[in-house]
This record gives sequence, C-alpha cells and structure tokens, in this order.
Amino acid sequence: MLSAEQVLSAIRAKVDHPSTVRELLQRLRLPREQRATLRRRLAALVESGALIKVRGNRYGVPERMRLVTGAVHVHPRGFGFVTPDQSVDGLDGDLFIAGANLNQAMHGDRVVARVEHRKDPGRAEGRIIRILERASDTLVGRFEIDESGLGYVVPFDRRMVMDVHVPRGETGGAEAGEMVMVQITRWPSATRSPVGRVVEVLGDIESPGVDTQLIIRKHGIPDAHSPEAVREAETVGVTVDPRDFEERQDFRAWRTVTIDGETARDFDDAITVERLANGNVWLGVHIADVSHYVAEGGALDTAALERGTSVYFPERAVHMFPEALATGLCSLNPHVDRLVQSCLMEIDRHGAVLRYELHDGVVHSDARLTYTEVNAILDPETERTVDNDVSAEERASSRHTGFLPMLELMAEVFQALNRRRRRRGSIDFDLPAAKFLLDDAGRVEAIVAAERNVAHRLIEEFMLVANETVATHLEEHGVATLFRVHESPDPKKVEEFEDFITSLGYSLGAVAEVTPALFQKLLHRLRDRTEARAVAFLMLRTMQQARYDPSNLGHFGLATPSYAHFTSPIRRYPDLVVHRAVRQTRHAALPPGKLRPSPEQLLAIDKMAHHTSQMERRAEAAERECVQWKKVRFMADKVGDEFTGWVTGVTAFGLFVELIEQFVEGLVHISSMADDYYRFVERQHELRGENFGTVYKLGARVRVQLVRVDREHRQLELALTEVLERVRETAPRLPFSPRSRVKGRPRSAKGPSAR
Repeated sequence: MLSAEQVLSAIRAKVDHPSTVRELLQRLRLPREQRATLRRRLAALVESGALIKVRGNRYGVPERMRLVTGAVHVHPRGFGFVTPDQSVDGLDGDLFIAGANLNQAMHGDRVVARVEHRKDPGRAEGRIIRILERASDTLVGRFEIDESGLGYVVPFDRRMVMDVHVPRGETGGAEAGEMVMVQITRWPSATRSPVGRVVEVLGDIESPGVDTQLIIRKHGIPDAHSPEAVREAETVGVTVDPRDFEERQDFRAWRTVTIDGETARDFDDAITVERLANGNVWLGVHIADVSHYVAEGGALDTAALERGTSVYFPERAVHMFPEALATGLCSLNPHVDRLVQSCLMEIDRHGAVLRYELHDGVVHSDARLTYTEVNAILDPETERTVDNDVSAEERASSRHTGFLPMLELMAEVFQALNRRRRRRGSIDFDLPAAKFLLDDAGRVEAIVAAERNVAHRLIEEFMLVANETVATHLEEHGVATLFRVHESPDPKKVEEFEDFITSLGYSLGAVAEVTPALFQKLLHRLRDRTEARAVAFLMLRTMQQARYDPSNLGHFGLATPSYAHFTSPIRRYPDLVVHRAVRQTRHAALPPGKLRPSPEQLLAIDKMAHHTSQMERRAEAAERECVQWKKVRFMADKVGDEFTGWVTGVTAFGLFVELIEQFVEGLVHISSMADDYYRFVERQHELRGENFGTVYKLGARVRVQLVRVDREHRQLELALTEVLERVRETAPRLPFSPRSRVKGRPRSAKGPSAR
C-alpha cells in the first residue's frame, strides 16, 4: 500500500478535481480492500494540511482551490503573513492576513488560509479558515497582576499579540514583574483571550542568566539532555578501545595538530600536511568520528536530530550532544589516540585538488595550538609586547619550535586554496563581528571587535576544501545525503540591488545572468570606501539563505557546484548524516553512481533536510535575539552620550545606525529629523528631503546621541547630531504629491518597531 506521501504525489499527478474516496480508488487504481487504508492516509494528509476535505466528503489539493497551507507569521502591529508550504499560482511570496482575519491564530501556527482577493500582481490578501497545528502550548513573558487582583502574562515575544490570563491558584508562586513560562490551557476565541497556568518561574530578568534562559524557553530549545542520552554518552567510556583500530588507517605516526580558540574545550578537527616528492602538498583534514559512537536511531541520535545543531550564546552554549561525549572521545585532545574520518587531498601550487582519499582513521594529536599562537608565528606584523620587548611570535616559537616548518607549509597551501577560490568568484564578505567581554555574573562589560586573523582563515580554508571534496565524492556515488545548497538570488532582488548601487555609481554589470564573481568584484571595488559595509549588508539581504537539501543544487556564494557539511558532526546533525553517507560509499561493493537509495530513504532524507534547516534558523534567531538583548542592556546607562555610527538601514520611519565602536544598532526616528519633510524612496534605500533635496543613504557616517533605551522592545532610540561623512547628494526638488510626504512630528513615546 502507498504511504501517505505517495498518495499525495499520486493525487497531484493523476487527479484533476476534488474527489471522493471511491473516485480516488479508481483514479489511483487501488483495489476496494484498500479503502480503509486509503481513508487513514487521507485523514493524516488532511490533519497535516497537505489535503483539504470539502463538501461532499471530497479531498482536494489546497493550492488548486485558492487555499494556502503554511505557517503564519504575526507582526507586532497585529497583522500577519502566511508562508505557503507549496507554490500557489498567481501568488509570489507570502499571503497577507489582516488582523481581523487572523481568526485567533497565533504566531508560528500552521494554518489553512483562503485567498480572498488579489492586490498587485503576485500579491494577495486572505483569511485564515482553519488552524491545523499550534506552534507551541507554552510561551514566556512577564507576570503581572491587574487592579482586580487577577494575573496575566505579557508575552516576551511581541509577535504574540494577546496576553494570557492566569486564574487564581495557577500562578505557580510568581510575583508581579517576574519572568515566567506559562502553559496555555484554553486557546483564544473570538470573544476571549487565551488562558494558562504558570509552569516555571524564571525570576527577575535583571538576574544573571535569566535573559538567556528566557530566550531558550521562548524558542523552544531543549536545554537539558535526557537521562537516556546522558547514559548512552557515558557508556562510551573515556579511552579508545584498541579493537576499534582494526580496518582503520593508522595516522598516529603523522605530525598532527589542532588549531582552535584559547577557550575552546572540544577539538573536533585536526590537520596534517606534508610536501610530496612532486612538489605538491598532501593535506589531511581529520574530523572526530562521532558516527562511530552515535548509533543511528539510538537515544543520542534521536535527541541530536531533534536539536539539529548546537546553539551558542555569549555566556554559554546548548550542545547538540552531552558534554561527556563532546569533550571526551569525540574531542581530538593532544597526546591521546582518537578515531576520525579523514579527507586526504593532493593539492598543487594552483590550489587544485588533484586526487583525494577518504578513510576511517586513528590519529594522535601532537599539540594543541591556538589561533593567537599560530597568527603570531605566521603574521610578520605581530606587535611586540611590553614584556621585555619579546614578541608574541618569539614566545610562541620558543614553545612550538618543531611545528614552524609545518605551519609555514600550511600557510603556503592556504594561499593557494584561497587564490583559487577567489579566482572562481567565491564571495568573501568578511564583515566585522562583535565579541562580548563578560563579568562573572554574565553581564556585558565591553563589546569589542572579534579577532579574525590569518590562523582563523587558514583553518576555514582547509574546512571549505574538505567539505567541497566530500560533497563531490557523494554526488558521484549517488548516495542519499544532505548537501549544503545556496541557490542563485531572486532576479527581482538583484534588480533592486542594482538600482541602489547604480545610484552610488557602481554596477554589477550583468544583472540578467548574475554570477558570484560579479558580487565579489563589486566588494573588491568597494574596499575601504565609506559605503562598503552598507552595500555588503544589503548584498547579504539580496542573497538566498543557505539550507540543507537531498539534491545537490550547488553553492552560489562559494561558487562551487558541490558542497556539504562534513567538518563538525559534534555540533551539526547534517555533518553526522554526511559521515554516515561517506562510510556507506566506502563499504558498498557497488561502483560510483550505482548506490540507488530507496523511496523510503529519499523521503526520510528530505524530511531531515527540512527539519535541520528549520533548527538552524531557530538557533540563529535565538542567538541573534540574545545578542541584541545584551547589547540593549549594555547601553542602558549611556543615555545622553554621543557616538559615531554608520547608516545601515533606511526605512519610511527613519534611519538605522550602527555605532562603530560598540557594534550596536539603533533607530533615528524620522520625527527627530526636523530640518525638512522626508520621503522614503524604497528602490534607492534613501530618505530624500522634499524642500532642500537632502538625501540620506546607506553608508553615511554620522554622530548620534543615545536618547532612549526601550528595554520592552529591545531597541535604542537615537538622534542625529552631526553628519561626518556622507553618501549623500543634493538633487533638484522633486514633484512629490502631498499624500506621499512623511512629515517630521513630535517624537512619540513608542516609535515604530525595528526591522
């Protein structure tokens, strides 16, 4: 009997109208005795929203019935959008839902919506007619008590636009003002708000660690590992069983090192490198063999798949695997034997991989080097310290004298690989990132630029070439796996990006057939220019998001036809999938291209791709929100101070400015720009003065004053005090219509929400 997914595929291919069970049996050529089974499959598809049951007990495909199934995303202002699961004819992008038509759907719910009328071409407005699945039955927020003594929770997530009432006796001992987790016991209706009970009191949001716990709970990230997973990790032990060396390539005699940050506790990759007789270099990238210890379908594997990835916050991490595994046998600690999967590559002076080998191996790391030490050795510009005028290079060299030739050879290979990648057009944004300096209580003492030196780039380049080599290998063998794909940007977004950079005097040159090399050349031209960072950020928004997919669709940003994640199976589940696939290709008796995955395998890997991509998005959102919250709290005592910043965003309601030294972004609301009336020109990403033609664009360097810190909405309100260096022009007065004006007006207590 067909599975539910196969039933759906058959209906889409063979049924041209909503049909009864009898009609479906005939169309799908199924025997009558399969009627009960077909009904169960149809019920499951209706439950998931893949099919819709309409009058007459007929089943139809929603996208052919002007119906859209998907997740609803609610805006803090009360309206929402439904992102379709499947493409819908005539609908380009999301379906707009007015607040009155949300019908008690909450942010993140899976819903069915009816397309009610078209707006512009490709855009439409609709109404939610059914809630298929609630995103979560819990939320976090601030517990409050009203004048009558009744409790309620104000959601921390502003997209949850309804407060949750908490009856007496269900408060969990929470005090007014404390952050709590509440479980919804009665969903909202047309006449009443949701009702819930407090299941966890997190405490005062100003207490150490509460902010991070709040965000972990908000995003539904599993914090503690299950007892079953912990027990399974502990049973692995702390030393490698010599019997595991059998049928493995022995690399213990090779000089091997790990290079990581100073505070790293687990080391999942190690490097070997040597010069061959023909002048080429034999580069080995050894990755901890997590798949050897994590059995597919076991407690560890199931929990890791659910999480999808580790999540990294400024003061702590939520690991995909229990710490006993991550810092134990799956950490390539120095001077101990460890099991690995190894990618060995012969690389010529032009950076080309001439041949490769993939092995189950065992290594014995000779040293744990840090980025700082390696950079001090390889970078001739390293500054001397005040300690007896001895340079960091000399101190590192004295400690690692025997590794100098090896590091110099690594640097040579890095240069060759990097030049080759750049020649093919790979895009390197290399944007500055922020690093928090925290006190013992987890509060931010300072925000500084995160160091990214030659050692970071060297290791990154080695990981990139290993990932690309493994992906090519898996593609040739036709094994079911997860590729890391990055598709070409949307042509419409490229056109809008071209319109903007043209106003600055630049151009991609070939918008119709855009290539990554064109973006890379533009970044090179912009190097050291005032508008460089702003253009780079907008370029990032023009790109598609990278994701996981069972099909090898190539990687646009890296300008490579094949790419997969192989190098971090301890923190990303897709890498574990790739490791298992690599082992399958080595152990299979069939030649390349003959490994035919079954339909069940393809279905499972497709679901896995979707899930791990979603979990990656969740982790990124949680990390970004935690960082923003800590930045806002860091700025709380700096109201009235002035700072230098870049204009990083332009909207109809003002300018977003990033403070250069603090790496913090705030909003200059248009109401504070009282020297003119300003109109937002969307395609040029600019505010243009109606009377004097003053133009504010991305990239202008300005002085601003911090006017207000809005902790409730995690925003900073800024005011312009001076324009230092501007991507700004004086243009002739344009004939704006009165209704297109955006007038300066007295600043309100609560400005428009941030992006």
